Amino acid sequence: VDPENREIAWGSGIAGSLQVRAPWAITRYYGAADSALQDGWLPTGDIAEIDEDGFMRLTDRSKDVIKSGGEWISSVEIENIAASIPGVHLAACIAAAHPKWGERPLLVVQRKPGSSVSEQEVLAELEGKIVKWSLPDAVVFIDEMPLTATGKLFKLQLRERYGNHLADRMQAA
Repeated sequence: VDPENREIAWGSGIAGSLQVRAPWAITRYYGAADSALQDGWLPTGDIAEIDEDGFMRLTDRSKDVIKSGGEWISSVEIENIAASIPGVHLAACIAAAHPKWGERPLLVVQRKPGSSVSEQEVLAELEGKIVKWSLPDAVVFIDEMPLTATGKLFKLQLRERYGNHLADRMQAA
């Protein structure tokens, strides 16, 4: 569904919030008094696109998608490309506050040991592989990427630490 909870047509090329309905889907989370369902549908927290043949492609988690000037930018797509760049060990793309666009992509990178890959090199590698308006506005290099207990990128911590990086940088300039 779109942000106004309207169904998106299959094959439209538009990604939206994935909802599911099945006899075995939960109606409420453990310990919660209220139902998790919206009009009988369970929001999964995933962003997905369904093609005309019914094949689904998950593009991101709704909490990780970057909403920039009315467009949705997939953090996962940027991360996957960035992680393949020589010299990059781990890459996380987060939404950073931006005074004009609301949010813009910020790429946080942990270099491979001994690497000196630069911001310009990383951005040059992304060019032509993603649409121009989804290129990150900046790359921040850190010594160690925060991970959750299950080994996933700890994006919440990164958003807390770097969520104002672009706005602060623009204000300083």
